[in-house]
Amino acid sequence: MATMITSECINCGACEPECPNTAIYQGGVEWTAPDGSMHPPLSNDIFYIVPEKCTECVGFHDHEACAAVCPVDCCIPDPNNLEPEDVLLQRAQKLHPEKVFPALAELPAHLSRFRRPAA
Repeated sequence: MATMITSECINCGACEPECPNTAIYQGGVEWTAPDGSMHPPLSNDIFYIVPEKCTECVGFHDHEACAAVCPVDCCIPDPNNLEPEDVLLQRAQKLHPEKVFPALAELPAHLSRFRRPAA
């Protein structure tokens, strides 16, 4: 699932530089697809996350980096966009063809929230 930013966003911008996929944009700003094409903003008022570019930081962290720095906890899982770990890892590889990601079966715990021990 992609992470989303709720209307509680205070537009602080803390999340944007943390995204390894450049999936987060300021409200009103067009977003850039991996092929370089430009698209209209998904929100005009608050920061937003482009689902097609969000990997929930799989391949990079064991947590969503945007959620970790959000002071108002408005970066949350999008219940309308559920995706399994393998799809997110494949997206990460497509977005970062220069990076070598481990195979899903060999993905270490520190590279995916799906691999964290149950609390």
